[in-house]
Amino acid sequence: QVQLVESGGGLVQAEGSLRLSCAASGRTFESYNVGWFRQAPGKEREFVAGVSWKSASRNYANAVQGRFTISRDNAKNTAYLQMNSLKPEDTAVYYCAADPYKIGSHYSQWPYWGQGTQVTVSS
Repeated sequence: QVQLVESGGGLVQAEGSLRLSCAASGRTFESYNVGWFRQAPGKEREFVAGVSWKSASRNYANAVQGRFTISRDNAKNTAYLQMNSLKPEDTAVYYCAADPYKIGSHYSQWPYWGQGTQVTVSS
């Protein structure tokens, strides 16, 4: 229904910044809520941030509150995750997800996913 492709991951030092992008195609992107999740090796995929289809609502995990910013540009069919003040604990594969109905805090609630992009934060 909708295809998602993440980009922008890489290696960064602690306290550095990265901006992830999630490019969407298929069904009209603006009708979807967008979420960012991350998964470290051996860990469960966890919610990072979510934004509603018109950006009226934005939600963040406590671990990233004040450091990460989720945004979207519906004209470009793209969502973003600006990550500042990165910590080694932020190291994970980051995924974007889409849901036409809600913003859920658990990965099992999201029907559409990108392939992920690796973010590595060195100490």
